[in-house]
Amino acid sequence: MSVTLNDLRALRLTPIHDRDEESRWWRSSVIYQVYPRSFRDLNGDGIGDLPGITAEMEQLADLGIDALWLSPFYPSPQLDGGYDVSDYCDVDPAFGTLQDFDALMEAAGALSIKVIIDLVPNHCSHDHPLFRAALAAEPGSPERELFVFRDGRGESGQLPPNNWQSHFGGPAWTRVTESDGSPGQWYLHLFDSSQPDFNWDHEGVRQEFDGVLRFWLDRGVAGFRVDAAHTLIKADGLPDWGGRADGKPSPGYPFTEAPMFGQPRIQEIFQRWRRILDEYDGERILCSEANAHPIERMADWVRPGQMHQTFNFSYLEAPWDAAELRRIITSSLEAFDAVEAPTTWVLSNHDVLRHATRFGQSADPARPGDGIGPEDEQPDHDLGVRRARAASLFTLGLPGGVYLYQGEELGLTDHTTMPHEFRQDPTYQRTGGQRVGRDGCRVPLPWTRDGDSLGFSAPGTSWLPQPQGWAELSREAQRRDPSSTLALYRSALALRRTRGLGAGSLAWAEDFSGDGCLGFVNDGILVLLNLNATAVDLPDLPVLLRSRPETTTPRVLGSEECVWLQIGQLTPAA
Repeated sequence: MSVTLNDLRALRLTPIHDRDEESRWWRSSVIYQVYPRSFRDLNGDGIGDLPGITAEMEQLADLGIDALWLSPFYPSPQLDGGYDVSDYCDVDPAFGTLQDFDALMEAAGALSIKVIIDLVPNHCSHDHPLFRAALAAEPGSPERELFVFRDGRGESGQLPPNNWQSHFGGPAWTRVTESDGSPGQWYLHLFDSSQPDFNWDHEGVRQEFDGVLRFWLDRGVAGFRVDAAHTLIKADGLPDWGGRADGKPSPGYPFTEAPMFGQPRIQEIFQRWRRILDEYDGERILCSEANAHPIERMADWVRPGQMHQTFNFSYLEAPWDAAELRRIITSSLEAFDAVEAPTTWVLSNHDVLRHATRFGQSADPARPGDGIGPEDEQPDHDLGVRRARAASLFTLGLPGGVYLYQGEELGLTDHTTMPHEFRQDPTYQRTGGQRVGRDGCRVPLPWTRDGDSLGFSAPGTSWLPQPQGWAELSREAQRRDPSSTLALYRSALALRRTRGLGAGSLAWAEDFSGDGCLGFVNDGILVLLNLNATAVDLPDLPVLLRSRPETTTPRVLGSEECVWLQIGQLTPAA
């Protein structure tokens, strides 16, 4: 890759995406996910809380984000990290009070940070009053109609109604004992047995969630991230399914045919919610968590009048491969541009391996997409962090919205050697340890170099143990280090904002793409990513940022490195 400064006047560009002229905050925002249980513990019980988030709000503002997304903080038995909700209109005492939530909102607003919260509509906790009433009622009662109850198959109903499997392992059905002590009906739970699915074909369920939306919108939230949004409506008759439980395509079983995912009637719900949000000022938003395939199917749900955003799982799951990255980015921008919606980019969240761990894995992990345990082959930490820094810088140069997961700005990896006795994820329990689960990416954050929990909790308690080596990854250790991952994120977010890259354009730079390299131009900045094992030459242009500050040869792009170069405005060559 050797292109001179003079050659850049005739740079070969392939335009993919035009600059976004709509001045709406959510189309180009950087939203930071807070997993409250693991962010900061202020009351000393070893569990993160809302006051802990409020106390560190200035740190988040200093990072340069536009909004927070709070994972569930509602009352819950906490059998699935709070995604088993027993009351949608309150705060679990472990996290604080409604007054603490209001104080958080006030602190965020004072720093011009918007707050969106998790909405968990597919299922509730088995402790929710509506489900307790359903269990106490008779088959066919109005109470049971709010959930998916069915008679079993077999002579005495001893078999589940169909062959669907839980995302967490095992059958997606549990049989209840009726009030007279006899074996009774079965209820559907696409996740844990403690999380019964609502029946979204029932108007009573829809009205219940209308009230939930309004409760939080009235308290000032900027919107909702909608958990498992693709699962709400099930196909009539609940037919058997031979494909994967998670709905990902498999031979002969495309996502579009899965009876428990992506049913067309789901758009009625999204449109209903959108009408509610549009009644409020301040551009309140809906972001869909829907692992839908292909990308064009996902784009169907962000057409005008429905969701504002949806997570781009294809990008989240992309391999370390230049050709595949280019294909995913191109198809994403084209699909979302076709429906006038912004694309979002995400590398990590609370359900998957942190990308600093994922990119350090071997080519064939033992359980793709699942956690890593102490008995598994361990990832290459240095390689993973190097690639993660490059991937993060590359991602922050893309136009559209970006979601960050707490701790990625510190270069945190998963706790891949966590002793099994600490695990709490229902996936681990339901599979008898065959699947490690997600606890490794949910470990409490390190704030200081010292202390038993590195500043997460004053007494040093922590609901999950932190791995060795995190002291030097703490915010305190990185705060004044110009070569740190934290410094890289700060600089990239500042440049992204001042240069308007989120609302920018994208054209592939063909002279810098190929043979394991990928380059694009976004409004005067040339972003280059080298996915090779060998270094390549750089053009003679001003360097704005690079992911490896230790580089000693300024005109070389190192292995697994990304760089932003200043080129000014370019016109594609004829």
